[in-house]
Amino acid sequence: MTYVWIGMIVFVICMSFISFWQTKRSVISVKNFIAILFVYSTTMIGFALVYTILHINGHVVMMENGENINASNFFQYVETSLYFSAVTLLSVGYGDIVPIGIGRWIAMVEALLGYALPAAFVVRTVIDAERR
Repeated sequence: MTYVWIGMIVFVICMSFISFWQTKRSVISVKNFIAILFVYSTTMIGFALVYTILHINGHVVMMENGENINASNFFQYVETSLYFSAVTLLSVGYGDIVPIGIGRWIAMVEALLGYALPAAFVVRTVIDAERR
């Protein structure tokens, strides 16, 4: 029964997106939406790889619950880096993983980009709407 509810919720969310773009006066194009998703994804993955590369080279850039992150394998650390990168890029952060050392500066740049990207998306949408 749980999966039925989850399926219904996903269906409603998808239909909401579809109806949003099917209106005659829609100001957001599918092209712009896909572009912003692509930019966010590549930015998130890129910063996660930066955190991972620094970790591989012996720099401690993140701590989880006040302790160094002791990932049992490479992919587990990449997963933690992706999570931290997504939380930093898309919000202020939860505080379960905190940057330290050079990681603080990298996280600040990533957070700044996370705040600037929606503004760029809005400007692009307004410019596209004015062209029509």
